[in-house]
Amino acid sequence: MKRDIKELLESEVSKRNCFDEVNERRLDPIIVAREYRDEYVALVCALFAYGNVASIVKFLRSLDFSLLDASEGVIQEALGSHYYRFQTSEDIIALFIALARIKKSHSLNELFLKGYKNGDVVKGVNALIEELQKAFGRDSRGYTFLISKKVQKPKGSGALKRWMMYLRWMVRSDAIDMGLWSGVDKSDLVIPLDTHTFHVSRRLGFLQRKTYDLQAALELTEKLRTFDPLDPLKYDFALYRLGQENLV
Repeated sequence: MKRDIKELLESEVSKRNCFDEVNERRLDPIIVAREYRDEYVALVCALFAYGNVASIVKFLRSLDFSLLDASEGVIQEALGSHYYRFQTSEDIIALFIALARIKKSHSLNELFLKGYKNGDVVKGVNALIEELQKAFGRDSRGYTFLISKKVQKPKGSGALKRWMMYLRWMVRSDAIDMGLWSGVDKSDLVIPLDTHTFHVSRRLGFLQRKTYDLQAALELTEKLRTFDPLDPLKYDFALYRLGQENLV
């Protein structure tokens, strides 16, 4: 049974690992990130990657990413009428100002590496969340949801799906992912657990945990490491598509 499932996954990986797997008919937020191939633009794309994928891409394409290098006054004026689901214009302005402030002196790769110790990518994500909070200390429901809270313990914590997806984009390099970062081992990545991946993984017997949280993401990643310990997330996009397209 394990062999059959592994063969299914390997077949899906081979089939999906092509640049045109993401296109105007088969959307994914990375379609916008790949147009820019920039770590800051990619983070904006990842953080807003919740909800209907067509709405996500439409919103991302409404943004002027050159604002990440603009003055704060220009950012405020340009984004004053933008909103997306839980985020008001003030939340979006806060994110752009925070990133613009950080960008003047640091790369996100560099800041992540300060927290990434002993292969723990969660600590790296916590470091980036802390930097965003320091750069612009906005306290609103929409902004907190957007950048997430620092994780204290995996059980009961949010799965950090959008952050883990961002890391996949930045660290892995293939026909889908961009591989813009250095210094992070792809074997340490944690699967970006969304509802499609969660349910298809339970149906395939990969995941026993019934709670959708970071602990479930860690457990699923450990299962995928039994198939490929050096690159467990190579199966992520295939699992996501299997669930999205109701193929399993």
